[in-house]
Amino acid sequence: MTFTLTCLTMLSIGLLAGCDSGGESALPTSPAPSSALATSTEPSAAAREAPPQYRHPLPGMPPILPGGVYAADGPGMLQIALRREPALIYVPDSEPDGHTTVISQRTHRVIRVLATGSLDQHITPAYDLKRLYVEASESNRLATINPHTGRMTGSVATDRPYNLYFTPDGRQAIVMDEQHDHIVFSDPHTFRPDQVVSDPSCQGPNHADFSANGRYFIVSCEFSGSLLKISTLQHRVLRRLHLPMPAMPQDVRLAPDGKTFYVADMGRDRLLTIPWNRFRIAHAYRTLQMPHGIYFSRDQQSLYLTDRKSGAVQVFDLGRRTFTATWRIPGGGSPDMGGLSADGRTLWVSGRYDGVVYAFDTTSGRLIAKIPVPGASPHGLLVWPQPGRYSLGHTGNMR
Repeated sequence: MTFTLTCLTMLSIGLLAGCDSGGESALPTSPAPSSALATSTEPSAAAREAPPQYRHPLPGMPPILPGGVYAADGPGMLQIALRREPALIYVPDSEPDGHTTVISQRTHRVIRVLATGSLDQHITPAYDLKRLYVEASESNRLATINPHTGRMTGSVATDRPYNLYFTPDGRQAIVMDEQHDHIVFSDPHTFRPDQVVSDPSCQGPNHADFSANGRYFIVSCEFSGSLLKISTLQHRVLRRLHLPMPAMPQDVRLAPDGKTFYVADMGRDRLLTIPWNRFRIAHAYRTLQMPHGIYFSRDQQSLYLTDRKSGAVQVFDLGRRTFTATWRIPGGGSPDMGGLSADGRTLWVSGRYDGVVYAFDTTSGRLIAKIPVPGASPHGLLVWPQPGRYSLGHTGNMR
């Protein structure tokens, strides 16, 4: 893995964001094989001195960078190969006759509709960023899309995929089979199942995120109002956390400093925090109605929370631990899931009950686009391309 001298200097002082030299990417053009990223079993001096949440990283995962969990996700920090890819929005429709709508980020126009399958849930970049997957749940398959062309290339048989993640070392995929309450560790290329994790306390596993060191991940169980903590290596449940009813946990995201997990509790209208080293609710912030999706600003200072029933996005200041702004959709709406543009200036989200896609200016909070799409239930849309070295799944959880 090579960096320019400028980038090495910036890394040493924790200023990776915006690192660029002579038009060349400060990041590797593609994630290095896991074996090349873990050539020594002895922790480096930097690893030994790192804050505790970063210590003892998962063997084979890319090195943890100075500057936080999302140090490689700064504005415009695209890998060289991704800079040639068209800036598109991929919108799955979670209806029985589902499909995926492709929208130009530049013109805000629908450019094509792909027959990706029935009950399309989320669109997920592969760990190595070379392809996109559409979780066509009712079709029992993952439809594949070539991000260079924005067109479908095939599909892989997979039982009832609702959501899709990848372990930080890239060695396994994790398919969330919500219908059967299964968390399925699989081959990341063929998606052949390796091991199934299920737990009586978890009904409807759907969203997840990994700890800063990659050793475990937290899963939200929508229909049982609970959360699981699962070992990445051992594939077993480490802890269970039952939330007060009528809890309905949705998106789970790790904070930029790696110290806190944020969980959107759609049933109780709360934004929950869980310390990285204690599996308990530390705080429950009151939100507007039906919080669902969680996204971090490119400067790692703010959290954007979509409130599906309130027709709004709330801005949460990560340093002050308080909501500071509310972006409302004129006339109402149902903002659901999405992501940020590569420069961080636009937040794109699906309108789950309104058959549209919304675009917010993240500087002003103003709604700048409302694009009708075919189908009544747009769901986990993907904004592509994205900054970052590798994908942990979902709708572009990049690190």
